[in-house]
Amino acid sequence: MELDLTWVLLGLPLAFVGGWLASRFDIRQWRMENRSAPKSYFRGLNFLLNEQQDEAIDAFIEAVQQDPDTTELHFALGNLFRSRGDYDRAVRVHQHLLQRADLSRADHERAQHALSLDFTRAGLLDRAEASLRLLLGTPYESEAQVTLLALYERTSDWAHAIEVARQLESANRGSFKSRMAHYHCELAADATQKNQPIEARTHLEQALAICPESARARLALAQWLEDRSAPNEACAQLEALAQHSPGALPLAAMRLAKLSARVGRQAQAQVCLSQAQAQRPSLDYVEALASLLPADDLAAQSALCLDHLRQEPSLVVATRWLDLQSASQPGQALPAEVTQALQKATTPLKRYRCAACGFEAGIHFWQCPGCQTWDSYSPRRVDDL
Repeated sequence: MELDLTWVLLGLPLAFVGGWLASRFDIRQWRMENRSAPKSYFRGLNFLLNEQQDEAIDAFIEAVQQDPDTTELHFALGNLFRSRGDYDRAVRVHQHLLQRADLSRADHERAQHALSLDFTRAGLLDRAEASLRLLLGTPYESEAQVTLLALYERTSDWAHAIEVARQLESANRGSFKSRMAHYHCELAADATQKNQPIEARTHLEQALAICPESARARLALAQWLEDRSAPNEACAQLEALAQHSPGALPLAAMRLAKLSARVGRQAQAQVCLSQAQAQRPSLDYVEALASLLPADDLAAQSALCLDHLRQEPSLVVATRWLDLQSASQPGQALPAEVTQALQKATTPLKRYRCAACGFEAGIHFWQCPGCQTWDSYSPRRVDDL
């Protein structure tokens, strides 16, 4: 069968006209959709970009009134209310979305997530917990579990915090072993306050089973043993700290020196502390090693300070060396005004500092009281950093 070119030539103009009409229809439909979108929505976006949140809220409220079926407008309005701290209105917007029968599953989960954020920011922790648990098994599960973990920490609900942290660990969403060890240590501290020593030790042993590198658990267990007249076992725990968590040894240096003196293990403690001092000098090691020397051996203590200063400049250790020199040579003692000035200058250098927020304190914290970050306090004092 031969191809009739006449029909081909006639079909080309018809195809061109059909394509032109289709394009015109698409443009007209796009224009109609733009006209149907509330102008207040675009005004709200403009206000939002200009950081005029009050005006943006008014514009979005108007847009929602004009088109109450648009979910995106509701989400935008709810987020604005939350960012402004108007949590009651944010909750009402998101609860209204959840009550809609025509809402898709994805939008329903999104609204539930937004509602949980409203409750959390508002401090309604019981309602926040219930809302967050509804997100388990959804695409927001991981974020919900992390928020739940923070919520349980905030309310000191350590048992539930352990449960959530274990779930996150099992789901390979990061390492939470150190965090779980801290939770068991918190439970041990609670048990100690309630005069439940057996339960306290059980939690400390569980913490070490989960995270053998937990310095806090080992230090607490050593204190538990020392309080129950078991100095040998307590000293062994502190020596084990040098193996499992050498970076935290400055926190236990003086306790190790005192315990070793009680049980006759001064030589072992001196070797342990001297090795740590040689690897990374610390003023806590200097103080501990000095306590193992005879109290009247001022020359040996001065030599210890000088050895430290050759490795690491330290105003605290230098001040101690000056005190030793004054004690060994009473006729050349420093004036009281100089001594007081040096003590005042060195006091801030003996503090501990949070690496996350810079908050300083005279004692070491396992969780920063300022930013609530775990293990952000260096075991070394400011003068050693």
